[in-house]
Amino acid sequence: MQIYDAAADLRIVPTGAKQRALFGALVVRAGHVVPQDRLVDELWGEHPPANAANALQAHVARLRRLLPVPAPGSGEAHHEWLVTRPTGYALHLGRAGTDARRFAELAAEGRALGPAEPARSADVLRRALALWRGAALEGAGRGALCTAEAALLEEGRLGALEALYEACLSVGEDRRIAAELAELTAAHPLRERFYELLVTALYRCGRQAEALATYERAEHRLAQDLGIGPGPALRRAREAILGRQEPAGSGAGAGAGAGPGTRDGGGEVRLLREEIGRLRGEVERLTQEQRELRGRLDRLDRQDSVGRLDRPVMRDSLDRLDRQDSAGRLDRSAMRDSLDRLDRQDSAGRLDRLTARDRPARPEQPDCPDRLNRRDRPERPDPLDPLTPPAAAGF
Repeated sequence: MQIYDAAADLRIVPTGAKQRALFGALVVRAGHVVPQDRLVDELWGEHPPANAANALQAHVARLRRLLPVPAPGSGEAHHEWLVTRPTGYALHLGRAGTDARRFAELAAEGRALGPAEPARSADVLRRALALWRGAALEGAGRGALCTAEAALLEEGRLGALEALYEACLSVGEDRRIAAELAELTAAHPLRERFYELLVTALYRCGRQAEALATYERAEHRLAQDLGIGPGPALRRAREAILGRQEPAGSGAGAGAGAGPGTRDGGGEVRLLREEIGRLRGEVERLTQEQRELRGRLDRLDRQDSVGRLDRPVMRDSLDRLDRQDSAGRLDRSAMRDSLDRLDRQDSAGRLDRLTARDRPARPEQPDCPDRLNRRDRPERPDPLDPLTPPAAAGF
């Protein structure tokens, strides 16, 4: 993506991924206000910065400085390209244009010329396709706006290629386009229309075996990836080849649509454009729903501000309690065991004999001289027995 200043013969390329994403979104919706939240989603997706509004303003200010301004003394009126509105920003192109708009105009003109003037149609379509210097909106990121528009533009490019090769077949340029169509079928193996055109071109070049092999390759790929067979036009082309019949209108200057693979595809292209437009609207709707759900989740997470505990904080507290024993504190289960043992002591401080009797005897440990076995330990005097005279004398 770049900006071309014709007056200064200067090409300006926005630096940084965020600048290109912002510029791409504004160009896609040129002449319309793009809401701030849509632009934030386009630039940062699901991970916007804490101060997203201020960050967006900074990027807009940098983009403004890149846009062309009239040279001093040129007498040209100043044009405000990027306009701020209460809800967002809008890019006003004025007398400037875009390659995408110019391509759409030339492609429509070329298709309209196809049936009556195929040679002129091919020339106009080549001019339209020459405007492409890479992928649509390349470098503009993967936001919803740019992704949907890029898919629509790519579909338009492929439709223009189909119309171009139909026109070429009509003027007898079979040998010239056969290699180009072979490359297109390799790059777009599920696009049946390119197979139809290639089969027709190969047959007209006298390469019947290659034409049938191309049909078989298309049949196998469509069945493997989509679970369908070739369409009626491609099947008719194969039947014509097997019957050794010259495809109708195969000579130079023949009318478009006469032979196999040369039918008018305008209706299908229109339907595809409508479907892509519908899908783009669906993507935008889902993006809006996602934004609303994210806002509801944020409100739920802020419930502690009205007196409720934040759930993540509660989980962290429970985790810290469960890890207290690792920090040298008493384990809660150990505390409960100690309390149970104290509860089993009688009022005179003696251990419950039943508990002691039921406890399994500790095995002797001859290998540990520093530890005494139970039977070797001196018996402790009963604290309630009367003191013997020698013991009493100690008091």
